[in-house]
Amino acid sequence: MSNRTLVIAKPDAVERGLVGEIIRRFEQKQLHLDAVELRLLTREVAEAHYAEHQGKGFFTDLIDFITRSPVVLMVVSGPDAQPVVRRMMGTTNPAEAAAGTIRGDFAIETTENLVHGSDSSESAESEIARFFPELAAK
Repeated sequence: MSNRTLVIAKPDAVERGLVGEIIRRFEQKQLHLDAVELRLLTREVAEAHYAEHQGKGFFTDLIDFITRSPVVLMVVSGPDAQPVVRRMMGTTNPAEAAAGTIRGDFAIETTENLVHGSDSSESAESEIARFFPELAAK
């Protein structure tokens, strides 16, 4: 399992002032922040990041959402960081996310569900390289 993963606190998390709470939860789980940056994503970067969804009906709305205001990009590390972070986030649909997860406690809509986390160790390394090239393959 990967010992690091990429997390994006999406625009709704930044706008609602929930980034500190999200980071607090990771730190309480004894995960570490290797990199953190507030950044406004360009459409080009967002389209590359979400390329797997290109052609789907929600793609344009997804790109509009993720580029509407700044996000907080994070490289989170620790034992089994990628699957641990995914469990902490909760399911994509907040209505189905368990209480105690980030989405279960704070998200309202599937389209604005606060966080993105890499879905595999391979995705984690690719996403880290995209957003933090200085950390790639370290």
